[in-house]
Amino acid sequence: MKVLLSETARLELEDAFVYLELEFEGLGYRFRQEVKGALLRISRHPTAWPIELADIRKCLLHKFPYKILYSIEPDHIIVVPVAHQHRRPDYWTDRLD
Repeated sequence: MKVLLSETARLELEDAFVYLELEFEGLGYRFRQEVKGALLRISRHPTAWPIELADIRKCLLHKFPYKILYSIEPDHIIVVPVAHQHRRPDYWTDRLD
C-alpha cells in the first residue's frame, strides 16, 4: 500500500535529520535510513502495529527515540507525525480534527 507523509510529517523528518546531523556527522543519514525501512514495513504490513489513539497506529523506530504515527485509509496510508517519544507526547493530537 502507498505511504504518504503529511506536510507536517515531512517537516518533522527534515528537522530531526538536521538536528541529528549537527549532533554527529552521519547520524541524520542513519535516522533517514531507519525511517525508510519502517515506512517500507508499514506499507507491507499496515495492521502489524498497535493503535495509539482513535484509528492512528504507531510504529516505534528501533535505534532512535521516534515513532511514526499513521492512519490506514482505503487506498493509502497517511503519516500524521514522526514524533520524538520523549518530547510533548501528545502534541500531534490536534491534527486529528
